[in-house]
Amino acid sequence: MITVHGRASSANVQIVMWTIAELGLPYRRIDVSGPYGGNDTPEFLAMNPNGLVPVIQDGDLTMFESAAIMRYLGATYGDDTFWPKDPSRRASLDMWAEWAKTTFVPAIVPIFSQMVRTREVDRNMALVENSAKQLAKVAKIADARIGNGPFLAGAALTFADIVFAHQLYRYFTLDFDRAETPNLEAYYERLAQRPAYAEHVMVSYEELRAK
Repeated sequence: MITVHGRASSANVQIVMWTIAELGLPYRRIDVSGPYGGNDTPEFLAMNPNGLVPVIQDGDLTMFESAAIMRYLGATYGDDTFWPKDPSRRASLDMWAEWAKTTFVPAIVPIFSQMVRTREVDRNMALVENSAKQLAKVAKIADARIGNGPFLAGAALTFADIVFAHQLYRYFTLDFDRAETPNLEAYYERLAQRPAYAEHVMVSYEELRAK
């Protein structure tokens, strides 16, 4: 059984939990970090000296870094659809996974930080507006790609969808001006029908809201 250390409201933990659920792996999850604390103990720091979640334990293996964990799980337990064994097939998906990590996610993080983690009186709405403009361009790229869908790889969900779409619950529930992206909206609605996504990604972030 895989042990996951990390709170359900962490976006990075959601990458791991969604992967585990899609692959049908047995697990237990322990609430760590944020309001639960526990990520600064000697025991936790021995697993991840950065003091961040998630951390997984799978037999004798201990790992941190969500995308690395997701790739390990895909390579170890995924079938050829979720984690293509052919390097050329996997490369194009890895390209979109990296795009999501380096382009889409950094565009939404400042918006989430201001709208949730910052008190309303202290919010930098100019930053939110500028980030929303950048995110609109990025979302349209995703919209065009999903138009060839229904998933990033085409007919089936793969590891690339995990890295990208774990942020879409926040993207569609935060209060900011979004671009018109009908393909992306339909994609999100399809994902919301997947039990693994609904349980592990569509998680309330209210416990993270600044008081």
